[in-house]
Amino acid sequence: MSQSDHKVVQYLSEAAASELGLVRVLQSQIAITPRGPYRDALDEHLGETRDHARRVKERLRELDGARSPLQAFVGFAETLIGQSVALSKAPFDLLRGSGGEEKVLKQAKDACASEALEIATYTALERLANGTGDQQTASLAASIREDEQQMLDRILEELPELTDAVLAAVEGQPSYDLSRTGAADAARALADEVKHTAGGLADEVKHAASETEAQVRRTARQARKVPGVAGVEGQLKGAVASEDDLPIADYDSLTAEEIVGKLSELSQIELAEIDSYERRNDNRSTVLGRISTLRHREPWPGYDELTVGEIEAVLSDSDEQRVKDVLAYERAHKNRVGVLRSVERETINA
Repeated sequence: MSQSDHKVVQYLSEAAASELGLVRVLQSQIAITPRGPYRDALDEHLGETRDHARRVKERLRELDGARSPLQAFVGFAETLIGQSVALSKAPFDLLRGSGGEEKVLKQAKDACASEALEIATYTALERLANGTGDQQTASLAASIREDEQQMLDRILEELPELTDAVLAAVEGQPSYDLSRTGAADAARALADEVKHTAGGLADEVKHAASETEAQVRRTARQARKVPGVAGVEGQLKGAVASEDDLPIADYDSLTAEEIVGKLSELSQIELAEIDSYERRNDNRSTVLGRISTLRHREPWPGYDELTVGEIEAVLSDSDEQRVKDVLAYERAHKNRVGVLRSVERETINA
């Protein structure tokens, strides 16, 4: 297999991870969303997403002939585990916001960010595949990207009505009905399944759910390794974020100088989110100017997602230019002692 084919397989693997993560996200959102147009959209897109995952995995098998570890959750086990994780997460999700209506709205805003990540992932994959002459993969990526764009547009159309529901709840006219949510529906279905399941299955499901949660965390980090994804995610989050969603606490009550003093601690995703939020609200040149100086390429895609130990491991096998890039970036941002010491060691050993 050529180097270009290896790169296409890598990007396909990242897309597969992203689809598995999105299945988990959609299940969680459906679990707290009452029946209605938005719930219908989520249900339909869950089916699409599972189909996307199947098509991407098939293409991976065609290219490398191996079964990827990302292809593990299929059939009945996938459904049962997914329901269990979504149900276990739903009570914690409901703590976000002052009521069910606000939670659904927050989930819809999060869904916008998830769809933007998908669009960026498949845009990059399509471009790469075209560049390597792999028209089959390029066509697959373009088809899925169109589905994700349609879903993003559909969610954006639902936002005004979801926001109106929050406003009505604040004014004493709540409409959220827990008994009509996906969690309630899934709980009834799951109860029927449990009646016919051996007692030991509960422990297996619990373990599998834990593994799924870990996969979701890995998926988010993996997706952000695609160039440009971090910025897209942050910009879209900021475009629909409320103050409570921001990475800086009590943002609206802070002065421009206080905000500027906190910006260097943020990742590129968080900077993009603040930039987008600030532009649609106070639009202060002092804040935007400082963000502009901090928003530049990471030493490598996904750098902000790494721990000090993970960065040190990469630096141990890096050339002089990469070490310099890490030094400049780290000094401008988190300025972590562990990373700076590692840079110093690599400089001495060079």
